Amino acid sequence: MIKDNQRRLNQFHVVLDGVVIVISYLIAYYLVFYGGFGSGASAYDRSLYLSFLYAIVPGYLLLYWMMHLYTPKRVQGRRVEAANVVKANLLGILLFIAGLFVIGKAEMVNFSRALLALFCLLNIALEVGYRNILRLCLRSMRSKGYNQKHVLLIGYSRTAQRYIDLVISNPEWGYKIRGILDDNTERGTEYKGVRVIGTLESLDFILPLNRLDEIAITLSIKEYDKLEHIVAACEKSGVHTKFIPDYNNIIPTRPYTEDLLGLPVIHIRYVPLTDSFNAALKRGTDLVGGVVALILFSPIMLITAAAIRLTSPGPVIFSQERIGRHNKPFKMYKFRSMELQPPEEEKKEWTVKSDPRITPVGRIIRKTSIDELPQLINVLKGDMSLVGPRPERPFFVEQFKEEIPRYMVKHQVRPGMTGWAQINGYRGDTSIKKRIEHDLYYIENWTIGFDFKILFLTFFKGFINRNAY
Repeated sequence: MIKDNQRRLNQFHVVLDGVVIVISYLIAYYLVFYGGFGSGASAYDRSLYLSFLYAIVPGYLLLYWMMHLYTPKRVQGRRVEAANVVKANLLGILLFIAGLFVIGKAEMVNFSRALLALFCLLNIALEVGYRNILRLCLRSMRSKGYNQKHVLLIGYSRTAQRYIDLVISNPEWGYKIRGILDDNTERGTEYKGVRVIGTLESLDFILPLNRLDEIAITLSIKEYDKLEHIVAACEKSGVHTKFIPDYNNIIPTRPYTEDLLGLPVIHIRYVPLTDSFNAALKRGTDLVGGVVALILFSPIMLITAAAIRLTSPGPVIFSQERIGRHNKPFKMYKFRSMELQPPEEEKKEWTVKSDPRITPVGRIIRKTSIDELPQLINVLKGDMSLVGPRPERPFFVEQFKEEIPRYMVKHQVRPGMTGWAQINGYRGDTSIKKRIEHDLYYIENWTIGFDFKILFLTFFKGFINRNAY
């Protein structure tokens, strides 16, 4: 059974982790004291340093367990696992240093910081490396039919079909779907090799056999009245049961559940930036980044302002009303790239190729996105962020919210100077639907690291805009 295999794999994992921790520590010890990284160690030093392994190994294994590093690799992504390894090691080093100062003995206070740094780096590298090798081995075994997890589906629905599609397209997960139970579909009905093998009454016969690793409830939403009975029967048998809800047509994105004093509340959309800490972290990054960017780009901004002033009558800075966070309008600043025109005209027209309203200087600064640099003032004011969905004019917001599903969700966060959609080429005269898909992905998967990635890629993909006219 897969449960026994998983237990053995976890035990093997713990042993390997312990070995890797010891090897990393010994290599770091050797490099510091015998490999030119330190001045050498006496016999007393050697015994003292090596004795710390008695605390480090169990302590790190406990941290790995707390960081969910023994979660089955079917459900934990490679990047998530690597991030948890880094977190566990950094936390381990901090706790170790804190422990040294609490103990307070001179030898311990003077513990080699070089050894700790090398141990941390080596342990992270070796842990991530061997775990990725193990992951590849497991995927290879599962794709060949070994280490399979046997699953029964209860309910033939759109959700069941979607689940089967995913399992077939990802053989490395190692799922083997044994069949489907359904009251409304004829026995023998087949979907991509998976058959309906009986009705829900068959559950009472199948469960006592205890040959299943998992049961996935994939009932149609109109059959949820049967859910309580099915869950009770599955839990009575002891078979691990999971529920895959049939609400993709209602809630098309990743929701999350909140425990309200024992009452589960499903939020339709998970927005990390609604968390106060995340919001403060992002705002702090915007303030620091905005000031630094203003200093770095000030020569370019001064040259641009002078060029606009000398070649075209009118103001250097152009402000335009846009819709920001919580649907609130604000004035967004840009370098003026067009001839002066009545406000009622510019509000309702897209810029088109070879647009006669664009000045010669304007054509250059639009193509290179230099016209966007005054928005750093919007960032410092709090109207915008360095990274986020691009804001739109009120006229088009009213139009798009009726035409494009979920368009207004983008206004749950601050708009940005650059964003995930822009990095992927959706700027200017491109698909609004695709732009919204990328904006929603950013909103639901935000991390500070994701912001840094977008800012980094902006220098290579975001400044030159071939769709800017």
